[in-house]
Amino acid sequence: MSSTYDSWADIYDSVYSYVRDDIPCYVEEALRAGGRVLELGCGTGRVAIPIAEVGVDIVGVDFSTAMLDTARRKMEGLQGLKGSLTLVNADMRDFSPSEPEEKFSLVIIPFRGFLSLLSVEDEVNTLLNIKRHLAPGGRLIFNIFVPDLNMLLQEGDTPYHFRDVIDPQTGIRYVLWQQSGYDNYNQIISARIIVEELDSDGVVVKRLYRDFQLRYIHYWEMHHLLMMCGFQILDVFGDFDGSPFDETSSEMVWVVEPTS
Repeated sequence: MSSTYDSWADIYDSVYSYVRDDIPCYVEEALRAGGRVLELGCGTGRVAIPIAEVGVDIVGVDFSTAMLDTARRKMEGLQGLKGSLTLVNADMRDFSPSEPEEKFSLVIIPFRGFLSLLSVEDEVNTLLNIKRHLAPGGRLIFNIFVPDLNMLLQEGDTPYHFRDVIDPQTGIRYVLWQQSGYDNYNQIISARIIVEELDSDGVVVKRLYRDFQLRYIHYWEMHHLLMMCGFQILDVFGDFDGSPFDETSSEMVWVVEPTS
């Protein structure tokens, strides 16, 4: 079965090469967990590979075969991993390990992967599934963005400049534009990223269009959803530096564990 994110596989690492602040946090938490780690929505291995490189055994799950193929190619170019990385094509809502009794000391969902679940039913099913796969004392850590009122009121037909990105591997410069529609009843954002690749003279040599959907979640909605699914909240940070979550935060980093 195809995934929306299959079309992202060839450009994902370049477009999101600026997203690096979360990697040290997830690597540190993986080391601290002291056991096997499960990453849901691992994509191209952006976080999973650095975790395996420091000696942690990790299972990376993603619904997109193309994204996983990119992760495998990246692994082939490495000298060797101190830990193991097992990549699995599966759905986070009903994923099961190859060994039914296998449990994980830590489950992570980096870079707002939880928001790819487009209904409350899917969110609940995923949280309950995670709870089944956590070892005693295990934790779930994930991050989502804070919905911004100004963002939700933007004109959906108007692309706006998102940022310029220079791929650190190739040196290629990209200009990113975003065009989004908002279903504020169901809390779903339908986004289009327009990727313009520039040559050394600043001329656009390629233009790509990539679409995706996210369901945004407010703080108290997430709080009650976790509690309803049998998790207790250990911490909520406003960034990956451990700063407290407050009214100025644009990110929510949730650290939770099952209540029983």
